[in-house]
Amino acid sequence: MRKILRLEGARSLREQLEEAIDEHEDENGVSGGDDRSGERGDLSRVERQMLRNLLHFSEHDADDVAVPRGEIIAVDASISWDELVAAFSEHGHSRMPVYRETLDDVIGMIHIKDIFPIIANLTEPPADWTSLLREPLYVPQARGALDVLADMRAKRVHLAIVVDEFSGTDGLITIEDLVEEIVGEIEDEHDDAPEALCVPLGEGMWDCDARAELDDIAEQIDPRLAEVEEAVDTLGGLAFVLAEAVPPVGTVLEHPSGWRIEVTAGDETHVTRLRLHPPMIDDEVQ
Repeated sequence: MRKILRLEGARSLREQLEEAIDEHEDENGVSGGDDRSGERGDLSRVERQMLRNLLHFSEHDADDVAVPRGEIIAVDASISWDELVAAFSEHGHSRMPVYRETLDDVIGMIHIKDIFPIIANLTEPPADWTSLLREPLYVPQARGALDVLADMRAKRVHLAIVVDEFSGTDGLITIEDLVEEIVGEIEDEHDDAPEALCVPLGEGMWDCDARAELDDIAEQIDPRLAEVEEAVDTLGGLAFVLAEAVPPVGTVLEHPSGWRIEVTAGDETHVTRLRLHPPMIDDEVQ
């Protein structure tokens, strides 16, 4: 192996490893879904995919892996204790950012571990629950994903706020998001069962969850809907880009393809559901 690496010195170790994986799959015909190589003590298809993800992990930056601003679940510092507890119950997260007036002013994060003892012991909640806030990690959009992971480990923080060049909130990263870039989607017993994120309504209209991936929408509905210059992955992120803000319920956004995207559910911090209206016949003719 050392001789091979010296002979291939013109190419990076990353390139050589990836080429070795490709050659192994070509030679053994195991690029498809039915891969039994793991049973022979070799790397399984899942292991090879994880290795590929790891090889390319350093190529991603914070903006690539972050939950888009339009999909962030956060709470306003002005809500009551009961409303805070209800928010944790509704969304099922262990941590949530806390903002003052707008999502661009994140003042900290609240952890369920700091709330649960108060509820379990039936003790009086603090007069000002923001005294329980923890300091999140703030990272610029361009910071490498590997660096963000190192920052989280060093500071023992599992949530980072991604800020843009104007110090506004651009997105959110959890340590789970970073791990999923390597091992794939992680689902636990609290995650909802898989469901169709886009449902046809007839006459060309679709009712969609804001989490619907643009790649899936392109395949299922219209590839033009995924043609966007900005780095967004979901329909909710697309709505945010088109509106240049979190669009309120009732907003109808015009997509360059002629599709109209109507916001049907959400709040001041994020969009949850949208309705896709197909281009008018006159628009498609033009």
